[in-house]
Amino acid sequence: MQTLPRQTALFQFAQLIKRATFFALALSASIAYSNDLTIAPSSVTTERSELIKDLEREPIGLDGAALPPDYALQLEDIQIENFDLWERIRKGYAIPDLNNPLVSTQTTWYSARPEYIQRISQRASRYLFHVVQELEKRKMPTEIALLPFIESAFNPQAFSSAKAAGMWQFIPSTGRDYNLKQNAFRDERRDVLASTNAALNYLQRLYGMFGDWQLALAAYNWGEGSVSRAIAKAEAAGRPTDFNSLSPYMPAETRNYYPKLQAVKNIIATPSQYGVKLPTVENQPYFVTIKKTRDIDVKLAAQLAELPMEEFRALNPQFNRPVITGSPSTQILLPESNAEKFRENLSNWTKALSSWTAHKVTAARERIESIAARFKTTPEVIREANSIPPNMHPKAGSTVLVPKLATTPDKDISQEIADNAMLAVEADEPPRKKISIKVSKRDTIDSIAKRYKVKVADIRQWNSMKDDKLTPGQSLKLEVRAPKKGKSKADKAPESRRPKHGQSEHQRQHR
Repeated sequence: MQTLPRQTALFQFAQLIKRATFFALALSASIAYSNDLTIAPSSVTTERSELIKDLEREPIGLDGAALPPDYALQLEDIQIENFDLWERIRKGYAIPDLNNPLVSTQTTWYSARPEYIQRISQRASRYLFHVVQELEKRKMPTEIALLPFIESAFNPQAFSSAKAAGMWQFIPSTGRDYNLKQNAFRDERRDVLASTNAALNYLQRLYGMFGDWQLALAAYNWGEGSVSRAIAKAEAAGRPTDFNSLSPYMPAETRNYYPKLQAVKNIIATPSQYGVKLPTVENQPYFVTIKKTRDIDVKLAAQLAELPMEEFRALNPQFNRPVITGSPSTQILLPESNAEKFRENLSNWTKALSSWTAHKVTAARERIESIAARFKTTPEVIREANSIPPNMHPKAGSTVLVPKLATTPDKDISQEIADNAMLAVEADEPPRKKISIKVSKRDTIDSIAKRYKVKVADIRQWNSMKDDKLTPGQSLKLEVRAPKKGKSKADKAPESRRPKHGQSEHQRQHR
């Protein structure tokens, strides 16, 4: 075996150590970004530049002696790529392209609206880095990061007529299936981190079922059961089971669903071809996470972070009420520079962090006016804090947000209450008046209840009746709805002219 000169061996060892150090720096930056840590890209660039300068100096051995020129490190062998997030997304495209007339139609539609693409891309810039990082961790195609273009236009506050919410548009039941908490204080279907994790879990499961990303995405829109039935029909008819072949079995929304994503994918791939200019999205985290174990008012959190409320809400849209309930798992998202301001301002804050507490409604007809009086506030304050419409009141069992009393300024809402809080409302009962009637020979308790629009059980209660037996000439006490002011008997429509009840509106099936 040939023995290398001592000087040569030492040089090669030194160069190996330098190369390892260089790539360790790059790797550490990448890992830090993947965990949304606060590492400024400029610091990495500075260290890298100094290392390159060091490597460009005259090579020497460990004993200080100069080495021959042919041992000099060739820097062009090290490829350092510097690209924005759009290029990173393009490099991760992995779903086969779909070609059909619907793709052309959707591409034409989107490319004809460059301002719309620009606006959504600007909104997406807050979230894209995190989504791409999560996709790459799971080795999933990066064009899936563009799916919220279709689902919500990257609006985490989006809410559909089918009650789907958030950037990934989970309906309540599917959200619960994927452990997204939904209570009076927060809705994790709108949580940027939690909903992204749930959406990618769901999509991975669908891909595992169908082994085809186009069908997995169709199932995300239409439901896995519907796609499975369409595949069975196609197989029974001797047809292929790819997306194009299954399209005739799909509703129009699903038939256009993947073509929309393909259209956006095409435009992001070559925006100049479609006359679209994408905003620059840096290939680094937009936000960092801050744990919050104590309650804090939303308004105060934004104030301490020195962020406009609109920007704070865009990063933290999951909070339903004016207070963020603290817990070991509660976290808020802030841009890095604002996170530093938040920490500093919070350390200097000497007043109470939260001005709200929770009240559980126990009485069946506890009115907002009585709750307001108990907590020394106005009904309007309680309605606004809890989004309760006029002429409605909370049902028994509901948890409502109320101002803290001076006697408990530092008491937080318990995690048990926060995690299980619900709010259900119903219409206020119209005012009633007490009357007395005489029972005729043909009267029954059912006919009287129907005539006066009251419940049989109420008639029994008002009159302390043990059964439904009535005696002609018997007096009954009733509580009936008082007529509206300004209404006379002549204003009431005759029985025969009252409109019939129509059928309830048919509700669509959703995934």
